[in-house]
Amino acid sequence: MSENSFLRSILNSTSENHSLLEDAQGIIAGAMLAALGVTMLKAGGLLTGGTAGLAFLVTYSGFMGFGLAFFLVNLPFYYFAWRRLGLKFTIKTFVAVGLTSALSGIVPQFISIGETHPLAGALFGGILVGAALLIFFRHAASLGGFGILALYLQDRYGWKAGYIQLGLDGMVLLLSFLVASPYIIVCSVIGAVVINFVLAINHRRDRYIAM
Repeated sequence: MSENSFLRSILNSTSENHSLLEDAQGIIAGAMLAALGVTMLKAGGLLTGGTAGLAFLVTYSGFMGFGLAFFLVNLPFYYFAWRRLGLKFTIKTFVAVGLTSALSGIVPQFISIGETHPLAGALFGGILVGAALLIFFRHAASLGGFGILALYLQDRYGWKAGYIQLGLDGMVLLLSFLVASPYIIVCSVIGAVVINFVLAINHRRDRYIAM
């Protein structure tokens, strides 16, 4: 399943059954897991797709830390989120991205992860980020990304959202060769597969419904 499939499911989310306190707890927990997963991916020198991939590229290029880069890269996408998925989703996503960005800078100060094999970083980091995204989706939020833009352009111009996202992720992958070795990129792809596998198996609205 693609990111677009998950974003589409958010449109029909049952999150109205969650209280404000439950949503707050979910977004905080998701941000904590996401920040830990990002720390694990960074320890393995890995990248990923989407806006997180762009943030990693900026980080590895030495311009700024991941947290700030991730927050700034996502700013343009809030407009498309508001137009396509509504104000409530946009606000929750803004909070999720902001909190994840902040924690990504704070966590390494308290949790030290030493030398990490890229494959191990991909597997464990991918599981953590996948679980974080699962929590966000259950609470009608996300970590931004190309999927929002792709859905908007599909609605606006009739372009296929899947092709748009594939093209954008492909450009991130091509740029990755400027800062990473082919082996690191292969491990990064494995990490992305793990993330999507976690979501595909667990994000089933016909099986798991918020109560």
